[in-house]
Amino acid sequence: MSVIPRGRTRSAGLVSAICALLVTGTGLTGCAADPDEGTNGVGKLSADTIQTKTRTAARSADAVRLSGTVVTSGTTYTLDMSLKDDGGTGSVTAKGSAFRLLRVGEHLFLKADAAFWSHEDGAKGDDGESDAAAAAKLGGLFVKVPTGDPSYKKFSGFTDKDVLLDGLLTLHGSLAKDGRHKQSGVRTIRITGDKGAGGTLDVSLEGTPYPLRLVRAGGAGTLLLSDWGKDFPLEEPAKDETVDYGQQLPAS
Repeated sequence: MSVIPRGRTRSAGLVSAICALLVTGTGLTGCAADPDEGTNGVGKLSADTIQTKTRTAARSADAVRLSGTVVTSGTTYTLDMSLKDDGGTGSVTAKGSAFRLLRVGEHLFLKADAAFWSHEDGAKGDDGESDAAAAAKLGGLFVKVPTGDPSYKKFSGFTDKDVLLDGLLTLHGSLAKDGRHKQSGVRTIRITGDKGAGGTLDVSLEGTPYPLRLVRAGGAGTLLLSDWGKDFPLEEPAKDETVDYGQQLPAS
């Protein structure tokens, strides 16, 4: 029976302890540890290839949840939307007003309180009805948005999975990898555009390489992407919860 010298045992234990400290305490991957062990292997690819793969994965997913902020045309929108191919549902807050959006196929519904629809100037619509009266009718109900109304184009994009993902999941400038990180406990590889000025994207290293966190270029918002492929119910509201206002909504 061979005997390992006590000094060698202590040395081996010290090395193991140092390696564990480096890996768990500082995020370093020394001592010959493989940072891609147990991952989907995406971390070994180039930044351009990672972006291509994550966009392909996102497009092929049946559903996704987006939460966070999007800044467009000078307005900050706070979103919490669940989306799939035939529509989406969730909440939007902008300029101090909160409302819900629901789209099933081409039918878009907007639900808000009376304050969202009312105006202080006492203006009247084309039918002579005051804004206050219209607001009383619309508040708290799902209002069907006519396809020709400006609000339809403005808000339907927030319920369109493909439109949102195609517009958001593009980093600008030269792409590069920016190390391994974690998002909600999931290991990720981060890629950047122009060293972060063109946006950053955290891509899952576990399972399908879905995008998990996006920081948009130019301070245009930060979004978390979760519940990939997780189905959710999507149906039009009941008739007694719905108002079909007509050809055009009152300005809000």
